[in-house]
Amino acid sequence: MHKRILVAATAALLSTSAFAQTKPEETEVWSPVPKVVTPGKSTADAPSDAIKLFDGSNLAEWVSVNNEGQPAKWKVANGILTVDKTQGNIETKRTFTDYQLHIEYRIPASITGTGQARGNSGIFLASIGKGDDGYELQVLDNYNNATYVNGQAGSLYKQTPPLANACKKPGEWQSYDVFWTAPRFNDDGSLKSPAHVTVIHNGVLVQNNTELQGPTRYIGKASYEKAAHGPAPIKLQAHGDKSEPPSFRNIWVREL
Repeated sequence: MHKRILVAATAALLSTSAFAQTKPEETEVWSPVPKVVTPGKSTADAPSDAIKLFDGSNLAEWVSVNNEGQPAKWKVANGILTVDKTQGNIETKRTFTDYQLHIEYRIPASITGTGQARGNSGIFLASIGKGDDGYELQVLDNYNNATYVNGQAGSLYKQTPPLANACKKPGEWQSYDVFWTAPRFNDDGSLKSPAHVTVIHNGVLVQNNTELQGPTRYIGKASYEKAAHGPAPIKLQAHGDKSEPPSFRNIWVREL
């Protein structure tokens, strides 16, 4: 018994002694040094390392989804990009994996319609095919406009409702700040790790590191089955409802 006590006491003494001998410098990390990034003048302005996807002048960074390889043909005027529903969806020429995205949109002040037929569009955080294939963050007028909660603005469409309804009135500019972690797949196409996303809508957290169950599906539950992909474009939706089309501006992305 005395021997066990002596051994335990000796171990405790050595442990305490080792802790006492630790220097603060031993836990200091000096490299790699984080890169220097110059912030924008406001949180909406693109920082120095951002890729400007739409700066108000042209659609040089975008292509048509329906007409592969053809330039995007939505309307650009007065620094604003407006959906042209006759032209279908558009997506970025570049592909991305993990990123930070800032995008601003406006529902027309003259908007008509109800439910899903009122200013409907979408931001596909990864476009993985024609049409609406991909992972959709919903754009919709939900200022005093009710719909199913996993289809309202700020939702991951048909998957996860937003934590709050942060919509402004039609006619006012609104913003999404998105932090996207893409899914990873094994060589055999099986899922290695699912996608996650954090979304801030008009300064309000509406998706908090939310796990996606797979690409968006209008009918049926989302799944990663047969969905393996790598880096993907960001896509904007030209929804087929009859309401007046929304507009976008100040779109930039930072690769992570």
